[in-house]
Amino acid sequence: MQWTRLGKRLSAAGIALATVATGVTVAVTTTATAAPAATSAAVAALPPGFKSVGYMPSWSGNVNSIQYSKLTHINYAFVLPNSNGTLQGIPDPNKLRSLVSLGHNNGVRVSLAVGGWNDGNDSAFEQLASNAGSRTTFVNALIGVVNEYNLDGIDMDWEYPDPGQSGANFTALMRQLGDALHSRGKLLTAAVVSGGGTANGVEPAVFGIVDWLNIMAYDGGSPHANYDWSIQSANFWKGRGLPASKTVLGVPFYSRPVYVPYSQIVAADPANANRDCANISGGTQCYNGIPTIKRKTQWAVANAGGIMNWELSQDTTGATSLLSAIFDAAGGTTPPPGGSRSGPITGIAGKCVDVAGASSANGTAVQIYTCNGTGAQTWTVGTDNTLRALGKCMDVAGAGTANGTVIQLWDCNGTGAQSWQANGDGTLRNTASGRCLDATGNSSADGTRLQIWDCFASANQVWRLPA
Repeated sequence: MQWTRLGKRLSAAGIALATVATGVTVAVTTTATAAPAATSAAVAALPPGFKSVGYMPSWSGNVNSIQYSKLTHINYAFVLPNSNGTLQGIPDPNKLRSLVSLGHNNGVRVSLAVGGWNDGNDSAFEQLASNAGSRTTFVNALIGVVNEYNLDGIDMDWEYPDPGQSGANFTALMRQLGDALHSRGKLLTAAVVSGGGTANGVEPAVFGIVDWLNIMAYDGGSPHANYDWSIQSANFWKGRGLPASKTVLGVPFYSRPVYVPYSQIVAADPANANRDCANISGGTQCYNGIPTIKRKTQWAVANAGGIMNWELSQDTTGATSLLSAIFDAAGGTTPPPGGSRSGPITGIAGKCVDVAGASSANGTAVQIYTCNGTGAQTWTVGTDNTLRALGKCMDVAGAGTANGTVIQLWDCNGTGAQSWQANGDGTLRNTASGRCLDATGNSSADGTRLQIWDCFASANQVWRLPA
């Protein structure tokens, strides 16, 4: 099993980072905490706390082409460490400066990714992490870079600390770096292997230090990064104790076994956007098309803390964009002036409107259930009068108009069966049928199915929307 991100992504890109200056000690100065000048459109539009993270490589892509409105965080890749804890030079520093400026203007937080595959050579990390003095040098150097470039954090991408002493050294390094960054209001994240024994090099103690982990759930599975294998990767980390809110599932914007960017795959045939395998240059290449990306995203909304992609320069624009697919599947909508509203919808006996089994499949029952704060109970009030959860819409089954027609989750389609008007008496009227959202049988029991019924504003028809 190949546990690498990008499959030697630096060498594949033909990057020679060794040409930059080495051995320079970075002076540490204290500056005000960097913060985006505005709220990201994605932060406002996506479910609360859901992260859409994209990597931007130094060697590829134009910062002016990024869809900032569909991202919450960007990681600039990569800077490399030296064995004594100093840093090699920032590749294309002007690109990083432009990325930070544009990101902050659009409310997106920008971090610096440290490490990468580097042809499998992690000897500098091993050496610097093994010594308290070089760990301090490394932390000071990173704080200096964060201050110099007005960054919002650091994404550690040591591929990979080994179980045992190497893992213990990684924990010590992350604890010291986390203290230094968090005291300055900065983020600390890390990119980690998808699974296997190597994952034990990231000790559970790290879970409490980082803001989240970016799980590199690609370069594995057959076909490449398929849905089941990827979800197993995320659940592997959750099973080790990583909180769901800190579990960010990585998705590839490229194929295997040969590394072909998604944009080239679509350029060969636009229909490839909706496939997971295609014949490219005489061979079968497998990747994640729009349906699989959406399915993974819907799972992440219900069960994790976000989606990460490697990497932004490999995406398309318009209808075939994978970043747009992530945004749409997570329930992203263009917020009205002043922002959008997301959170629980509560009703009879204070119970929450809930998607049964946290399933995003079409036809899943919408019910009431004891409130638990999960994505299955997080609803976004759309500007189009939709109520969205897990990337789909609250829907009157079969577009029915009769009393007792049940409510389900379904792909958003803009029809009246998915349009809900909030009234002053607390009812939610379905605009197509003229009937109100109703808890069947006036029951407050967990699992009570929702339906439409004649409006009369009784306790089982009064709902509190997100503030």
